[in-house]
Amino acid sequence: MPLQAFKDPLLRAYCAPFVVFLLMILPIDLLAGLGISNSQYWIFPLQTLVCGALVIVFWKHYDLAVPRGLFFAVAVALLALGIWVSPQALFGMPHRWVGFDPTGSPCFWGTLVFRFLRMAIVVPFVEEIFWRGFLLRYLIKEDFELVPFGAFTWRSFGIVVVFFMLEHQPVDYPAAFVTGMLFNWIAIRTRSLSSCILAHAITNLLLGFYIMTTRQWGFW
Repeated sequence: MPLQAFKDPLLRAYCAPFVVFLLMILPIDLLAGLGISNSQYWIFPLQTLVCGALVIVFWKHYDLAVPRGLFFAVAVALLALGIWVSPQALFGMPHRWVGFDPTGSPCFWGTLVFRFLRMAIVVPFVEEIFWRGFLLRYLIKEDFELVPFGAFTWRSFGIVVVFFMLEHQPVDYPAAFVTGMLFNWIAIRTRSLSSCILAHAITNLLLGFYIMTTRQWGFW
């Protein structure tokens, strides 16, 4: 995709929040390499605010009608949650104790609120707008706005699933791969971007409660 393509306001609307989201994660590893290990406590809230603001700025470009297939979307969301937690809960895989621990923040409640805002609101909007709203259609036709939401080809389906998986930690690849297929399925079945966002939000919100209950911070 040539850089000049980003002059298209619709393309910017679907891609910019996701690109900025990824770019704002990069300094975490860089700062950790410099011995600054607590950068997540301020980068994540900043990322939440910036990416949330971008979604609001571009809001008019998204087709966010009332979700369709609500029962189906909720059922798939619960299934996705089960896939994420089942290795530890059912199959005795090592627990995920090491990770982002909000209890280490001097401002625990503020950190926790921003973490849940990021996980249950900003991430579902940013990722679903990009993966299902943009890329799933762009891989069918470059003028993706002419492709109906939820249109299916094996090529676009498979590529989105693989890249959605690669966005996550390697330990989460199996769960992310299956979840990518499930969220693609919601798009194809409901033809509703709102339904994809809702399902993603439910899965992430309940996963957040699971993390806080079990203290398996590696799931963040």
